[in-house]
Amino acid sequence: MNAPDAFSTAHAALLEPAGIDEAALGRTFGLLAAHRADDADLYFQLTRSESWMLEEGQVKSGSFSIDQGVGVRVVAGEKTAFAYADDLSPEALEASAKVTRAIAASGGSGQVAAPAPRLAKSLYQPIDPVSALDDAQKVRLLERLERLARARDPRVKQVIGRLASEYDVVYIARSDGLRAADVRPLVNLSVTVIVEQDGRREQGYCGGGGRFGYDYFDDAKLEQYAHTAVQQALTNLEARPAPAGPMTVVLGPGWPGILLHEAVGHGLEGDFNRKGTSAFAGRVGERVAARGVTVVDDGTIADRRGSLSVDDEGEATSRNVLIEDGILRGYIQDRLNARLMGVSPTGNGRRESYAHLPMPRMTNTLMLGGDRDAQEILASVDRGLFAVNFGGGEVDITSGKFVFSAAEAWWVEGGKLQYPVKGATLIGNGPDALTRVSMIGNDMALDPGIGTCGKEGQSVPVGVGQPTLRIDGLTVGGTG
Repeated sequence: MNAPDAFSTAHAALLEPAGIDEAALGRTFGLLAAHRADDADLYFQLTRSESWMLEEGQVKSGSFSIDQGVGVRVVAGEKTAFAYADDLSPEALEASAKVTRAIAASGGSGQVAAPAPRLAKSLYQPIDPVSALDDAQKVRLLERLERLARARDPRVKQVIGRLASEYDVVYIARSDGLRAADVRPLVNLSVTVIVEQDGRREQGYCGGGGRFGYDYFDDAKLEQYAHTAVQQALTNLEARPAPAGPMTVVLGPGWPGILLHEAVGHGLEGDFNRKGTSAFAGRVGERVAARGVTVVDDGTIADRRGSLSVDDEGEATSRNVLIEDGILRGYIQDRLNARLMGVSPTGNGRRESYAHLPMPRMTNTLMLGGDRDAQEILASVDRGLFAVNFGGGEVDITSGKFVFSAAEAWWVEGGKLQYPVKGATLIGNGPDALTRVSMIGNDMALDPGIGTCGKEGQSVPVGVGQPTLRIDGLTVGGTG
């Protein structure tokens, strides 16, 4: 797809039915410019979404929603005025503009530039996955996944399948004349398996998705999800209580990058650093990680869950090097924080919907691969933990302290996997943990497409990735 397709789709879905044309946009910006401002934008959005859950062969829940509206924002200095409406009409647009222009006059030129389209390269096809299959076909997809999971092992007692999709059309108009549009598909399929043996019950999970259609979930992909979920659950049946204390920890490739996202990525967002509340504030150019550690936030990877052709302020996304060979190079920025910090936006202005303000958010946050073989890294561990998969976690942005629970982990001794453990939590400080990375694998992998990031009450889809990593002296909280 090329950018004009997104423009025509956005015009047909959002502007034309509401009778909004360029003249109406111009009048709106004229109202906003009555008070001098540094920035102003209009964010139009139409979202159709659905979700299905199948349990015990029956559809236990299903939902379908349509939401549309416009957010109107004016920024002057550090102050922001914002209003939104779920009625797309010239009258609603004008009313929202009158609300936002109550902002105090300060700075800025107050000028409105001539319209100029941003023809960004599209990273995904402009398809509508919600309407691609009928309801019966969607249920059959879940039923097939359930059958595959149950066929893996007689100890499987319960299978829960979930299917979700979204069709998101956005149109962005800015007072500097920029016009941008994007058509964003998103699908996700997952399975949770519960197994039982001798009265003990454990669970496993697998899933994935991205910015494409349901045809991604072919038989091979369903087999993979079923196998992985069942195998994880069966592994946990044999798990022993996890040890506790400081030890060497090896993180597997792919989804374990969620630890990087939470413990380090949030601390590199521009708003926290501008306000001085991040552990990384004021440290650009300093060594913040071990040699060999390079962290990027890349919103330009085709079809990925965290990717965007343009961000929610109309900026083209990019590949931003945040940490290079252990040296902090910069932060991820939206327009407001970039302007106040005297740097350029990085294409990371994101919002949950038209009813929310944009802020600097991650897209796909990755640690690049090194030169070590994964088996070599495991073989180097005398006694320690190998964390294959993660569940939930949390981080304190100011201190960088994090706590993460391992969904699948193994005790390593003499360089070999000994037995699975359960109840392991990783406890540490993000900036400190980066300095403890001693070996970096050559097997960098992206997560399967399951990440959702929360910040200040807003949720957005994200991606993570990393190679196998050895971290020395990380604290493990266990049950053994």
